[in-house]
Amino acid sequence: MTNKLFMTMLGATPTGRHIEQHDIYFGIGTEMKDLVPQIANFWPEGGPKLHVDAWREVNHVEGHQIEVVDREDYQPTGLKLFFLNLGGYKHGIFDEFHQTCLIVADSHKEAIQMVKNTSFYEEFNLPPKGYSHVDNKYGLDVDDIYEIDEILNDDLKQKYAIKITKTDKVLDDDKIELGYMKLNSF
Repeated sequence: MTNKLFMTMLGATPTGRHIEQHDIYFGIGTEMKDLVPQIANFWPEGGPKLHVDAWREVNHVEGHQIEVVDREDYQPTGLKLFFLNLGGYKHGIFDEFHQTCLIVADSHKEAIQMVKNTSFYEEFNLPPKGYSHVDNKYGLDVDDIYEIDEILNDDLKQKYAIKITKTDKVLDDDKIELGYMKLNSF
């Protein structure tokens, strides 16, 4: 079977927290159940209530085919796959809204420019203190942005690379699975 890149939204209520917390994890396997040990290692504080709220097999992003290849066979194309977490606000609502984005670009600067052209920036922009912003790009410092290839866990990073191929073919959107999914359900 072929290895695939998976994007997962994890949820848990760690000890000492009042509401469910979320994080994003990217892993590689032939199917979702291959990621269960990776997920448990990624967020051990999640404990027995650690679960998946959403997942996606990442095959296509913005007219590009996404493949996982052995690192030793990888031929760079100059294109990179970026994950960005957008944050924004709406007047009178006590919350920060988020939208996660996968962007294919050749640089961090280009990825940020592309994401600033989304409708999210207009809809969830509340000046002067609540400007829409590129939030904690993968839970890291606000001023940083990382390629998916860089934020994979060390074992995966050493074995695999993300191959991105532009295509003119019409590609179906990746299917997104939603719901409360316990890790032992995979």
